[in-house]
Amino acid sequence: MHYLDNSATTQVCPEAAQAALEVMTGSFGNPSSTHTVGREAKKRLDRDRAAVAKALGCRPGELVFTSCGSESDNWALLAGAEAGRRKGKHIISSVAEHDAIRRSLDLLEERGFEVTRLKPDASGAVPAEAVRAALRPDTVLVSLMLVNNETGAVTDIPAVARAIRESGAPALLHTDAVQAFLKIPFRPQDLGTDLISVSGHKVHAPKGIGALYIRSGLRLKPFLVGGGQEEGRRAGTEATAQIAAFAAACELAYPHVAENGEKMRAQREEIIRRLQAGIPELRVLGGGAPHILSVSLPGWRSEVLMNFLEAREVYVSKSSACKKGGRSHVLEAMGLDTRTIDGALRIGLSRYTNQEDIDALCLGLQDAHDTLRHT
Repeated sequence: MHYLDNSATTQVCPEAAQAALEVMTGSFGNPSSTHTVGREAKKRLDRDRAAVAKALGCRPGELVFTSCGSESDNWALLAGAEAGRRKGKHIISSVAEHDAIRRSLDLLEERGFEVTRLKPDASGAVPAEAVRAALRPDTVLVSLMLVNNETGAVTDIPAVARAIRESGAPALLHTDAVQAFLKIPFRPQDLGTDLISVSGHKVHAPKGIGALYIRSGLRLKPFLVGGGQEEGRRAGTEATAQIAAFAAACELAYPHVAENGEKMRAQREEIIRRLQAGIPELRVLGGGAPHILSVSLPGWRSEVLMNFLEAREVYVSKSSACKKGGRSHVLEAMGLDTRTIDGALRIGLSRYTNQEDIDALCLGLQDAHDTLRHT
């Protein structure tokens, strides 16, 4: 099997799976219980929180565990907007965001907020100058993805943060860093953000665990109520097994972010070079991050190409997995024509991607191009 859909999800690494098993069978107590078993679970939870916080570059107290990146996005936007309601009701985001952001923005509009949705540039990133031009005295929230989940385009979040500061707007800055975490180096203080969403299943941890960075001193209303877990910020017994797995995955990847990034960037460049040499029609659609490659064979259908590759056990996608096969709103926002969008494929690399995977993909797409052209 040649799995190249790592932007949708990643294979759980053995170290993460082992950590989850250890907690499920050993430190299985409720961290809120005051007896010995509960205290042991709390000690393990604190250790794991510190490990994830270290990988993100923040203090453990600034990290709240959630169920996924989408929950983190929802919480950041809905609570972040409400926190600034008395100062204004204007929000800036983009039309190229993940659906967890887009649907949250829809809800906020229903609640009386005004949303400015900026268009991305040709790479899929949102220019900082466009944000600067859209800022107003009543802008209370800006939310932009750090790495676009479909094209890999990298938005200059530090420049956006500077624009907000220089404008004097009271806006909080949130970034969805689900596709950036442990793929490109960053720290909250370097980004200048108040809120950051991350997810475990994009970094070889299980599905069902994410986190929200909340800058020290910023208080958000809980998204889930009913208990005092997570220092009163999110109710519900902590998913300690998934958290342990998340921590193990972070500990494994964090020391090698730059090294793994360079490896994936070289693989991405090799794929582009080989495909362009054999398929003159091929287009590279935006990009910037080392692990995501969006390409198109205009005139070919994405679904047909995917089925052709799947028959050879090569797995890619056409857009975000959350679209469930639907057309990419990101590529539409970039102004691409219908033939290009309908022939688009997203290739997602990981630190486990090897040369055999690259060969299988390139040979498979070349074969698909040559075969389907004559059918």
